[in-house]
Amino acid sequence: MSGARQLALNVLLQVQAGAYADVALHRTLAQADLSEADRGLATELIYGTVRRQRTLDALVGQLGTRPADKQPPVLRLVLHLGLYQLRYLSAVPASAAVNTSVDLAKANGLGKLSGVVNGLLRQYIRQAELGTDPLQLPDQPVTALGLGHSYPDWLVALWLDQLGPDETDQLCQWFNQVPSIDLRVNRGQATIAAINLAFATAGVAVAAIPGVPDGLRLVNHQGALSDLPGYEAGWWSVQDASAQLVGLLLDPQPGETVLDVCAAPGGKATQIAEIVGETGTVVACDRAPSRLKKITANARRLGLGNVQTQAVDSTDLAPFHHQFDRVLVDAPCSGLGTLHRHADARWRQTPESIASLAELQTALLAEAARCVKPGGTLVYATCTLHPAENEAVIEQFCHTNPAWQIQPPDPGFGQGLEAAAEGWLRVWPHRQNMDGFFMAKLQAA
Repeated sequence: MSGARQLALNVLLQVQAGAYADVALHRTLAQADLSEADRGLATELIYGTVRRQRTLDALVGQLGTRPADKQPPVLRLVLHLGLYQLRYLSAVPASAAVNTSVDLAKANGLGKLSGVVNGLLRQYIRQAELGTDPLQLPDQPVTALGLGHSYPDWLVALWLDQLGPDETDQLCQWFNQVPSIDLRVNRGQATIAAINLAFATAGVAVAAIPGVPDGLRLVNHQGALSDLPGYEAGWWSVQDASAQLVGLLLDPQPGETVLDVCAAPGGKATQIAEIVGETGTVVACDRAPSRLKKITANARRLGLGNVQTQAVDSTDLAPFHHQFDRVLVDAPCSGLGTLHRHADARWRQTPESIASLAELQTALLAEAARCVKPGGTLVYATCTLHPAENEAVIEQFCHTNPAWQIQPPDPGFGQGLEAAAEGWLRVWPHRQNMDGFFMAKLQAA
């Protein structure tokens, strides 16, 4: 059997064996001869099934005679694919979801179990036609939200403590949607007006992003981004709106020297380079030389000659101490603010991994502070929503380094994005409709 569903199963088997979903998908698609429509379907099936695996496992257990984790691995994934189409893809007829799943089972050595696939999926359809949800949820709020929206209980419990039940439900729904694609205009190469005109001529719809002056959001775009007008000319970069806000909070000035401590793949480094201009310099650091190559390539496409890359361990930046007007620590984190972009992240992170990351983040921030000139500016940012990686890191830093003070953003920053009483900023995706982020601006007193 060939086509989108077979490719999806092949990728899901790789994910089941430990591969990252996006890496496995891109690698497999590069070798596949599929139409654009089938590529889109395969992508939706893979990311959707990975995101919704807890819900799908619950359905397998409730509709079948054996729990999902007791099913043969391939059968479990075939059932996931069939149930995902029935529950979440209204454009796929129920009969097609059942028949293709049965065929998929037969094509992958499960001919004797194809009746199980047919029976379980048709049981789902029968219950749905009666007007009742085939998914049975417990009364316990944490588990009900976790099963219903497909998240681990520890993460749901964290959000309930932070937001309460209504907003936690909204956040869970938000992270299960297809992510938007935002662009950052390179004002050194083009104007927003010129890009709007070029996109409109090409039939590409975009919308302005409130509070993000250089941001444009693609509207229902499909196809390769590199085919869009202005890509080769360096008119724009792909960068989520909230990530753009980090660079704006740093507020680099023309001619300044700026250090980006954890720079790859270079979105914020190139944003800063565009702002400081030809008379300024951005030093972009990362441990992996291979990741620095991406920064160099991005800078070249954008026409930026003021980006220098350095392969260093950013917990030891002694050669850079006291040399920079501004320093950005966009720290490695759990990515809990970008779960919609990384389908398997919710299953990879644990409370233990969060604690380990917080130790690294604390060390990175302390070392980065030593690189700031007297009177300079330091910004700490993550794309996570976990307090241990955000507020706790800043509080510990300020306690250990009392000369540093949090500087609240100027009024109106981010258009409606309110700073906490302590002065830091948190972007909640379901409120601001952009990736989840935390950012804090610090200056030495």
